[in-house]
Amino acid sequence: MKIKDLPESSRPRERFLEKGSEALSDAELFAILLRTGTKGENVIDMSNRLIKEYGLDKLFDCSLKELQEIKGIGPSKAMQILSMSEILKRIHLSEKPIKKITCAEDVFKFFHDKLKDKKEEHFYVLMLNNQNNIIAEQEISKGILDASIIHPREVFKPAIKNSASKLILVHNHPSGNPDPSGEDIEITEKLVESGNQIGIKILDHVIVGGEKWWGWKESH
Repeated sequence: MKIKDLPESSRPRERFLEKGSEALSDAELFAILLRTGTKGENVIDMSNRLIKEYGLDKLFDCSLKELQEIKGIGPSKAMQILSMSEILKRIHLSEKPIKKITCAEDVFKFFHDKLKDKKEEHFYVLMLNNQNNIIAEQEISKGILDASIIHPREVFKPAIKNSASKLILVHNHPSGNPDPSGEDIEITEKLVESGNQIGIKILDHVIVGGEKWWGWKESH
């Protein structure tokens, strides 16, 4: 049955206007987000199916490609879902702002929600001023870390642009195990040496695992 053929009291948008968002089910709220269904399946039925089969948390954890492999979800709906997921992550981060870095645990807390569900390795630099306050962050690469492609130029360019005096290197291990590989150590030592030469100190390299972290500084 098409949405327009339902009584107004059963349509998500009309129910929202009449009773507010709190009165709507997860499927009804998701239906408002998705807006339209497909031929043979209205948006409420689609929402119920997706939540039953995957759950909202799993849907929000999918990549753009994975979402588009699900029946009824094309590029537009996939982007709508991931946009909502990103907004929720940013809200969560803004509720627990960390302005100053004092240890590896601060770095872990700052990046955990951003990196915990990533299925690839993401390499960031966190830029600090002389007081160790956060100036900015920059993603440098995505995929398996390779010392041959993590060039010092790409790491220090945003630091120079933002007038940062210190950097912290950060990346995640999708396996959940934060123990460093030989490549991780090689990259760290290479960038520490480069930083010393140009006067921008690498304070640490923090690897974010599932619920744990590894810090280069603490291991030395």
